[in-house]
Amino acid sequence: MAVLIYIEQEAGGIKKSSLEAVSYGRTLADSLGTSALAVGLGPISTEEWTKVGKAGAVKGIHVADERLSAGIIQAHASAIADVFSYVDADILVLAKSSLGDAVAARLSVKLQAGLVSNVAALPDLSEGFTVKRSIFTGKAFAFTAIKTVKKILAIKKNILDIREEDHDLVVEVRQSSLGEEVFSAKITGMQKAEGQVSLPEADIVVSGGRGLKGPENWNLIEDLARELGAATGCSKPVSDLNWRPHHEHVGQTGIKVSPTLYVAVGISGAIQHLAGVNSSKKILVINKDPEAPFFKAADYGIVGDAFEVLPKLTDAVKAIK
Repeated sequence: MAVLIYIEQEAGGIKKSSLEAVSYGRTLADSLGTSALAVGLGPISTEEWTKVGKAGAVKGIHVADERLSAGIIQAHASAIADVFSYVDADILVLAKSSLGDAVAARLSVKLQAGLVSNVAALPDLSEGFTVKRSIFTGKAFAFTAIKTVKKILAIKKNILDIREEDHDLVVEVRQSSLGEEVFSAKITGMQKAEGQVSLPEADIVVSGGRGLKGPENWNLIEDLARELGAATGCSKPVSDLNWRPHHEHVGQTGIKVSPTLYVAVGISGAIQHLAGVNSSKKILVINKDPEAPFFKAADYGIVGDAFEVLPKLTDAVKAIK
């Protein structure tokens, strides 16, 4: 019995959420007295495999088929199912993502495995295999018992720190036996959100609301985000007013984020917005209204005018750097 971890790539590098999945899988494997193995699909550099080893994998299985770099869901599911059987795994761990969700659903059928998504903690093994998962957009938790022999866990971001192991990772290259039929779907184009940092993957997010008074003032958000290496977001009213593009809308009907730090500037804190950010490890609220509801959900708060606070905060980050 082994724990297999599926790693995803973005822009030629292993996604941070996948490295978190590797560390989760290694911790789970240790508790079960078995091995944590990682499977990577398509071209992956030696440097990126080293990161996977440091995160906790004891071995990598590399299906280096160029066709897999396109992210065809059926092909990824077939390739992982093959490796799952090859290493005699009972558990598959992967990061919850748009690709991961689609692959996990297909694998659940292929492997006849119990699937739990939005996993928020390591499983309780005291009486079987019970998993804590986030439900109702993070407002509550459910505890789900998986009773099938084979199991699939799609984990949330930031539920476990990335490990720092000191060992050399052995990577085995496995030849692909995939037929053309699993590549029948074709991705004809892809449009990605603009910006240096992907919002769903960001470790820090700086968001603005109507308190910024207009799109002409968004440089204050962008300047702070640039110094922090953060992604930028916004509230729904801001995207509805076309001050910012819709793909930056954070909230219940927009993108849900789970950064280490979420900075909310000039956002009142409506329940719909809170539903998209309540998985953040820490929340900093900047608002001139001391009665803004967002302060009740904040770990840190600054009562002040954003036009005065943001430049000083940006300068302070520059000074520290």
